[in-house]
Amino acid sequence: MDMPRSESPSKPQNALLVLGKISAILDAFSLRQPVLTLADLRQATGMPTSTVQRLVANLVGQGFLDREGDAYRIGLKMAYWAAPATRGKEILDVITPLLADLRDATGETACLFRTEQHYRVCVGLAETRHALRREMHLGKILPLHAGSAGRVLLAWDPALLREVLENPLEPITDMTITRTEDLEEVVARTRAEGFAITTDERESGSSGLSAPIFDAAAGLVAAVSISGPALRMPREVCEGWVEPLLETAERMTRLIGGRFPGEARSA
Repeated sequence: MDMPRSESPSKPQNALLVLGKISAILDAFSLRQPVLTLADLRQATGMPTSTVQRLVANLVGQGFLDREGDAYRIGLKMAYWAAPATRGKEILDVITPLLADLRDATGETACLFRTEQHYRVCVGLAETRHALRREMHLGKILPLHAGSAGRVLLAWDPALLREVLENPLEPITDMTITRTEDLEEVVARTRAEGFAITTDERESGSSGLSAPIFDAAAGLVAAVSISGPALRMPREVCEGWVEPLLETAERMTRLIGGRFPGEARSA
């Protein structure tokens, strides 16, 4: 007569617990922190040192992590597995769904903008649920010299910036930048900081903040933006949303296998 297997019910649960811990370790890595030590992983996950050491050793053994001196980075095996996830899909199809997450996190409209000649075009949109909102629709064409998304698109495209500066910068509101020196200055600041915040530049009483998305060659793909009325988005609120914005831009960049300018390619 067979004895009851007392361990069986607990095995699936234990496996899920281990998977959760492995996910926590892998989630600790990012494009801004691609290399982490055991101490970094322990702090990021909150797990005991012995647990982190054991799981990291197993992940290295399976090729999920690569060792780099006394630190670790995501293994190339993970990139091999990730490739089929986006193959055959348009970049916008891959990253646009994340706009809804950004909209839900902030309550305001989240957009994607790409350049078209000397303009920026809305190519992705998750509208706010507030009744009071800035008018935006897919395909809307806007100037590059006004607004946070324009600054981002110009900051990582020097040739386009030169072309825009060769033409008059038309005023749209009292706050629109119309001097070439001023535009050069704010674009340089955007590139240095990695994001842009603007108020009243394209539309009086409105605010926006934007960050760049890059492809595998570190080329600019698009700008992801949060926009809304300035009464709900004063400067201090926009500054509080910089981190969620940058995290979304990073997730979008990672989904398409992108990397930031200056970041080394994986060997």
